[in-house]
Amino acid sequence: MIRKRNLKYEEDADNHERWLVSYADFITLLFAFFVVMYAISSINDGKYKVLSHSLVNAFKSNTANTGASRQSEALPVIINQQSDSIKIFDDIRIQSIKRQEKMKGMAKNILKALEPLVNDGKVRVTQSALGVTVEINASVLFSPGQAKLAENSSLTLQAVAQVIKDHDHQIHVEGHTDNLPIFTENFPSNWELSTARASSVIRLFIEQGVDAQRLTAIGYGEYKPVETNDSPEGRKRNRRVSIMILSKEPDKVMELPVALEAEHSQ
Repeated sequence: MIRKRNLKYEEDADNHERWLVSYADFITLLFAFFVVMYAISSINDGKYKVLSHSLVNAFKSNTANTGASRQSEALPVIINQQSDSIKIFDDIRIQSIKRQEKMKGMAKNILKALEPLVNDGKVRVTQSALGVTVEINASVLFSPGQAKLAENSSLTLQAVAQVIKDHDHQIHVEGHTDNLPIFTENFPSNWELSTARASSVIRLFIEQGVDAQRLTAIGYGEYKPVETNDSPEGRKRNRRVSIMILSKEPDKVMELPVALEAEHSQ
């Protein structure tokens, strides 16, 4: 009889502490919930503070009614934050549409100014998210193996300069060649030839009133072809000058101090 009483006492003790298992499971799930919420959230100090304030108010509540009332107080703040975010995105979208329309108008003006060359296939005007690109066949601007602008080429580039000089967009002038090697006193390779051709175009733009700070000369040589170099037609297409009118200014570069690396290592 004594043994049976001891067994009954042990079973009662186990039943009395069984709630701790459920409580521990609840705490574990709650911790996992907040870890997941933190992992999928984007870092936004304003929204984080609003959410943190709302959660603190909710958990401080002693009754369900008090919790509901405090959550309702925080809800308008969250809605206002969301409304502000939507407004910012709308403003960005409207600015993007206006910028694209502005670039499209510039492209139309260039097409109109160079219409005869466009119809002959010697000039191509395209538009993308980066901006407007005016591709001019090298035969329009230069003699074979030369970087000095031909006499009649000035009219073509002057027409482009008149369209772009009153805008503030950055402009990259790119020189391209075919893969036929060149080795002269002035141009040891296609790198020098393509860069010199881009620089010649830039000098004319400056003479026509385009701000020099907006201009960049780039030489790609033979390494960015748009057609195969296996045929005379393909090589002719690859010999070109591309004038890229960028839709936005390049990102500004900020030099990082040496002390910054030491701060991260601590």
